[in-house]
Amino acid sequence: MIGAFLNALGILAGALYGFTARQPLALRTQSFFKAALGAFTVWFGLRLIAENVHGTFFMGVKQLFVAGLGVVLGYWLGKLFRLQKISNRLGHHAANLLAVAQKNPPGKSADGLVAATFLFCAAPLGILGAMTDGLSGYYFLLLLKAVMDGLAMVSFIKMFRWPVALAAFPVLLFLDGLTLAVHQDVQPWLAALGLIQTVQLAAGIITCIVALVIFEIRRVELANYLAGLIVAPLIAHWWLS
Repeated sequence: MIGAFLNALGILAGALYGFTARQPLALRTQSFFKAALGAFTVWFGLRLIAENVHGTFFMGVKQLFVAGLGVVLGYWLGKLFRLQKISNRLGHHAANLLAVAQKNPPGKSADGLVAATFLFCAAPLGILGAMTDGLSGYYFLLLLKAVMDGLAMVSFIKMFRWPVALAAFPVLLFLDGLTLAVHQDVQPWLAALGLIQTVQLAAGIITCIVALVIFEIRRVELANYLAGLIVAPLIAHWWLS
């Protein structure tokens, strides 16, 4: 379970670059990273799906259908419980702190630390990454998030100075704790019922949806889809058992 460590390391690396670089990243460089991150997100999402489809062709189709149905129903369940609105509240609070710092730089270090911690911990890709890392050691989603957070930290350092880099530590504790909880408490239960693959399939599908946001193809309420990680194994247990 090294995903949380990689995420924290990415934040610190971005902070170091932002502290030493005199100029922000050029727009061309930002566009390159954006395209690359979107492509790798699709790749790692599809790879996660491919690694968890087993049996004959028709069995694989059935597994994908169940996972996809779980993601769709999970979205509506997440909408019912307003998961995206909860995430938006954290995002809006962080955005307000960033707006103040942009108007009167440098911003308060405490505000930067709070904003970065909220944004990095509340990201749906972090929840997905902790889940897949805890279930099977698939840390690649948190590796992607490490690069994203590192790029964001370059700007944070310019606005809030070096103390904002300390956000790496609460992010490490949060993601490591979540990963460990999944590994110790959830993984044995899912393994006993044969449902790990279903959760991983749902996570792979949601990861591909994340790419829509990165490429700015459309606005997606990503937090609502996280409920699919719970709904998909419930459907599989009822249908495939």
